[in-house]
Amino acid sequence: MGSSSNFFELLYKYVVEQHSRIFSLILEHMYISSVALLITLVICIPLGIYLTRNEKYTSGVIGIANVFQTIPSIALLGFLIFFLGIGNKNAICALVMFAMLPVLQNTYIGIKNVESSLVQAAKGMGMTDMQILFKVELPLALPVIIGGVRVAAVWIIGTASLAASIGGGGLGRLIFSGLSTLRNEVIFAGAFPATLLALLSDQGLKWIQMYLSPEQRAKRVIKKTTELEKKEKLESKKKVKKMGAV
Repeated sequence: MGSSSNFFELLYKYVVEQHSRIFSLILEHMYISSVALLITLVICIPLGIYLTRNEKYTSGVIGIANVFQTIPSIALLGFLIFFLGIGNKNAICALVMFAMLPVLQNTYIGIKNVESSLVQAAKGMGMTDMQILFKVELPLALPVIIGGVRVAAVWIIGTASLAASIGGGGLGRLIFSGLSTLRNEVIFAGAFPATLLALLSDQGLKWIQMYLSPEQRAKRVIKKTTELEKKEKLESKKKVKKMGAV
């Protein structure tokens, strides 16, 4: 009990004394993670769409992304030092390579799982391939794609802590500093915000995923239609009353 209370006292004292540094490291951690996730999306979503149109490359491209997953993240960071040196550039590159698979795979699977009858119906209406992609396939595949983004975001935020091992920034600096000095309160001051960031990003993306699901969109359309019908009925009743009054 005494050791537990002593830990929280040390933690409170450390946070009060180093709050500005902790806050700046949180912002740096968010920056590294956000840039890595954004680059991952810019690369993998178009590439996943391309693979749905050129399936002969699918196994090779997804296989390469899968290989990146099998490499230990700390080893990948160390290997990239020979090409990118130390610092955040190395970390961001490694995080992108590490997070490619779920976004790429979910983009491909989400679009391929769109019912062919819907695509054929869109073609029958005279839609072009681009119109089918943006008005039919992507809207229906979006929840699956966001599911991959959720996984990638959590992996990136968690793995970004290792950036400190190759001279990068972020909350990993506190974790490695605590490990080297055997100070649990410093480790916790770095690990807790990183965990919280991962959980918050996951819940935020989960809400977006649910909001954009076909079921929720159908409910919103039905609700809007019902409201319009009620409004039209009220307006028609008002017109009838006015005519009666005249």
